[in-house]
Amino acid sequence: MGHYLVAGGVGGVGEALARRLAGRGETVTITSRDAAKAQAVAMDIGCRGVALEAGDEATITSAVEAASHDGCLNGIAWAIGSIPLKPLKAASAADFAAAYGLNVIGAALLIKAAVPALARGNGAVVLFSSIAAGQGFANHAIIGAAKAAVEGLTRALAAELAPAIRVNCIAPSLTRTPLAARILANDAVALSIAALHPLPRLGEAGDVAALAAFLLSDEASWMTGQIIGVDGGRSTLRVKG
Repeated sequence: MGHYLVAGGVGGVGEALARRLAGRGETVTITSRDAAKAQAVAMDIGCRGVALEAGDEATITSAVEAASHDGCLNGIAWAIGSIPLKPLKAASAADFAAAYGLNVIGAALLIKAAVPALARGNGAVVLFSSIAAGQGFANHAIIGAAKAAVEGLTRALAAELAPAIRVNCIAPSLTRTPLAARILANDAVALSIAALHPLPRLGEAGDVAALAAFLLSDEASWMTGQIIGVDGGRSTLRVKG
């Protein structure tokens, strides 16, 4: 069995992925900004929990070392992100910088730190984008730009790190996670968004985690540089009018 690091494995897609990996017998390490929270969730899952602060190379390196076995890692996932929704007139330079730092720079620094261990483990990387990177949605300039950068990072690193390391990305539509709770707090809004999908429901964390677990496995050993939608068809199809 392999050794995996899920950055942001407390709640949402990250936790669902960690549970899925642990359930198939993998050795998993999850992270949170709060070490105690990571350890509490890890105890419930049956894995290890450590602290990691996005953008802080010291905690990133420490997490990679904690997750590695004899200097080897089989896979990592950057499940840390944000959903800042604002009209452009209300968006500041700090808003754009924060979204880019969390979604892009944090992921890049984790991969950079993990490259030696991943290369030894013939490992894989999974990143997370959004359908907002490829679709134009009002009030999504901040997150749409950051997630488009995640997709660019995926392709660039897939080319650079091949053949030793595979890098793929999942682009979900709106998914029921703690991160999306504020958007989905109103039932009528949630139903109206669900109805925009040809498969008319919102995503669940398990929908996304299932693909992430596959991409981290040997079953996906001939897949790299891909951006794959888990979106109820919304990125490519329109509902029947």
